[in-house]
Amino acid sequence: MAASAKSFLADAGYGEQELDANSALMELDKGLRSGKLGEQCEAVVRFPRLFQKYPFPILINSAFLKLADVFRVGNNFLRLCVLKVTQQSEKHLEKILNVDEFVKRVFSVIHSNDPVARAITLRMLGSMASIIPERKNAHHSIRQSLDSHDNVEVEAAIFAAANFSAQSKDFAAGICNKISEMIQGLATPVDLKLKLIPILQHMHHDASLASSSRQLLQQLVTSYPSTKMVIVTLHTFTLLAASSLVDIPKQIQLLLQYLKNDPRKAVKRLAIQDLKLLANKTPHTWSRENIQALCESALHTPYDSLKLGMLSVLSTLSGTIAIKQYFSSAPGTAATTARSFDLVKLAQECCYHNNRGIAAHGVRILTNISASCQEKDLLPLEQDAVFGLESLLVLCSQDDSPGAQATLKITLTCMVKLVKCRPHLSQSVVESLLTQLHSAQDAARILMCHCLAAIAMQLPVLADGMLGDLMDLYKLIGRSTTDKKQELLVSLATVIFVSSQKALSSEIKTVIKQQLENASNGWTAYRIARQASRMGNHDMARELYQSLLTQVASEHFYFWLNSLKEFSHAEQCLTGLQEDNYSSALSCIAEALKSYHKGIASLTAASTPLNPLSFQCGFVKLRIDLLQAFSQLICTCNSLKTSPPPAIATTIAMTSGNDLQRCGRISNQVCMKHSMEEFRNLATRYGDLYQSSFDADSATLRNVELQQQSCLLISHAIEALILDPESASFQEYSSNGTAHVESEYERRMMSVFNHVLEEVESLNRKYAPVSYLASNTCLCNAVIALLKVPLSFQRYFFQKLQSTSIKLALSPSPRNPAEPIAVQNNQQLALKVEGVVQHGSKPGLFRKIQSVCLNVSSVLQSKSGQDYKIPIDNMTNEMEQRVEPHNDYFSTQFLLNFVILGTHNITVESSVIDSNGIVWKTGPKTTIFVKSLEDPYSQQVRLQQQQGQPPSQQQQQRTAYSRF
Repeated sequence: MAASAKSFLADAGYGEQELDANSALMELDKGLRSGKLGEQCEAVVRFPRLFQKYPFPILINSAFLKLADVFRVGNNFLRLCVLKVTQQSEKHLEKILNVDEFVKRVFSVIHSNDPVARAITLRMLGSMASIIPERKNAHHSIRQSLDSHDNVEVEAAIFAAANFSAQSKDFAAGICNKISEMIQGLATPVDLKLKLIPILQHMHHDASLASSSRQLLQQLVTSYPSTKMVIVTLHTFTLLAASSLVDIPKQIQLLLQYLKNDPRKAVKRLAIQDLKLLANKTPHTWSRENIQALCESALHTPYDSLKLGMLSVLSTLSGTIAIKQYFSSAPGTAATTARSFDLVKLAQECCYHNNRGIAAHGVRILTNISASCQEKDLLPLEQDAVFGLESLLVLCSQDDSPGAQATLKITLTCMVKLVKCRPHLSQSVVESLLTQLHSAQDAARILMCHCLAAIAMQLPVLADGMLGDLMDLYKLIGRSTTDKKQELLVSLATVIFVSSQKALSSEIKTVIKQQLENASNGWTAYRIARQASRMGNHDMARELYQSLLTQVASEHFYFWLNSLKEFSHAEQCLTGLQEDNYSSALSCIAEALKSYHKGIASLTAASTPLNPLSFQCGFVKLRIDLLQAFSQLICTCNSLKTSPPPAIATTIAMTSGNDLQRCGRISNQVCMKHSMEEFRNLATRYGDLYQSSFDADSATLRNVELQQQSCLLISHAIEALILDPESASFQEYSSNGTAHVESEYERRMMSVFNHVLEEVESLNRKYAPVSYLASNTCLCNAVIALLKVPLSFQRYFFQKLQSTSIKLALSPSPRNPAEPIAVQNNQQLALKVEGVVQHGSKPGLFRKIQSVCLNVSSVLQSKSGQDYKIPIDNMTNEMEQRVEPHNDYFSTQFLLNFVILGTHNITVESSVIDSNGIVWKTGPKTTIFVKSLEDPYSQQVRLQQQQGQPPSQQQQQRTAYSRF
């Protein structure tokens, strides 16, 4: 089936340009009209793929109308296929333009004598409830079918009633009594009642409806005490409370009551499951009494499975505001205060439980309490948490079963959190990890390496102590080429790179390379090289990229690896920089630029239409320009030394009021000003790169931000030391170091920033005005200090985890893109802009689109009418609208004026706004041409005026011209 689908897609034009949407639809239409049932079904089930490929209303509307025709005239199997397609394509339903015609064709089947056909139609209507929530004929048919004697039809009516209740307040209010009568009626079978009760979860449209539904559920839960009825009723109760919000505290009490008093394990499990749902959704509604009651139930239950569930709820709550409410001082007696520590007692008991899951939740509760509660009497819990984590580590690291690995992940996450909040515990945690690393299973070792890397990034002081143990372990890894061994090689190498704060020693390089030669494949070597580039170990990375060049089959991959090798070599050239040795610095930068230019040529060759490498090219071009700006600045400072300003330069500057005179010659002044503007321009370009990187991870964005700050720092230093010392302010730069530092690269860059700022500020205070020699030395040393920090190539340079793109469609649009659209100059053009947001495999991993900002502008390209003066407002159109995508689709309209006759160029540019309100310039940019024509009436009047002009006037004009 998959192979035939692929061949069909190739025939139908998938993979071709957008203009082939019609041919793809025609191919499917041919299948729908076939006389063979198999070909008809095959055509129907391919529609979702067509919608995914061409998600615009004009095609989707035509396709759904064709499907509605098939539904109307086909047999029940075809109708079932159409129903499945409609349910799969639910997010495209709102793009149907002729909703009335679509519903009419589908609804005609409801009058069939076949109950199965009616049932499929009801399910079809239920699936379309989002676009026809208030259709009274659909409401009536559902109510009627609930009284049917055919079970299939009744179940379909229940499905449709649930969907319409969720969408329509009127339908929910009207059907509530009917559902209530059927549930309470003696004639209704129990299994049907169990299917009817969940409809009540949608009765949350207003307070009175929610209240009446809650009363009905309260009656049911007491009137029908059988296990199945209680489970369904309680769960519906919870979902109704979660949607209506006002009754959540009552619902928590009710669930805790059933958990405590009901002897049936199935009911207790359901109560725990619903409590977990409410703990995730509204932790702030949990009172101290609720948590206390749950702790008591967990302490007294003899069943491990129930205890595990209760601890899961408590561990969820322990990471939220609820834990602070629980430990806050209560206005009670000493007994009340003593009871409030039942949670601690429970967690301490469970830390060493023989069930791994229970122990994991116990240590997570202790970790969360230690991290969030600072009271003195809770401080001893830190040590309990560490002991519990260490025991779990020993237990799980010897077992490679999936359950043990899941528990180990929880344990290691808690370790990282505890070390982050309580740094004084880090030494013992790291020692236990290193000790256990030698005897653990490979799967556990990989996770433990990730944990060590996270701790070393947070606390670099511990990193040096890890290196010896890590190298010993790296030497001991066997020559196996299994996936786990390869993953372990990468994980261990990453921790080694993080641990060796500065350049790798030759011994470490030798060990890593030997192990890679013995036991690794090319992909593992590439991943280790990539990690080396991220950690700033460019010498190691260059050697690994060099070794991989001959192991790839595609020339694009060859050019990609070659560009990475050149970039690593360029950055390696900059590691030999020394302070106060400026000629050496210039030669190092020149050598780096040479490699960078080779690398950018390879990088351009590695790009393809599907993978244009736009971020990588932009980042590298900016790095090249930054290095050139640094080199130019050092040259300018050197020229100031060789031709210093005259001794009276300061007096001239004070007399003339021009501070630039202190730099001496005019050329020096211009060069310094040019350097400052160049750095500011680079900072702006880094800002543009940041704004265009919507899909980048936070570490990559922070890296771009640091490059931008380094440009701003140098421009500020030039201004403060040379161009305008009086007006330069330090306040806007001094707060940069207060943010939490996430990586070693950021830590070192921030250290350089602070050092340079202190130097500039102290020079300004001590020696005002600053001598040219001191200022030149300070600037050159600042450049060298910035370049000595090895550049980190972050994840987004190599790997795109989130992918988001916008596809725009404009109407009216010309058949040929080069042809202009004709419009009369006395009319306005209604430009409709439609768009679809397309996602990769992990939508919203780093940030989500809240709204799309559309900017429309028009520019006059060529004028065809008379050259008379027209107000500026009428010459251009500049409009902006913000629209919120719904189901990844948005549309809006613009009214544009084209008063001036001629050809106008309309540009539509989109940018996105994320959930934090930050604007990202993602594009795309679309252009169309409009030709503004003179309206016929004005043209006729103008011609008549020209023809009716007296000849004497023409003669006068001639004589007037003849004089000149």
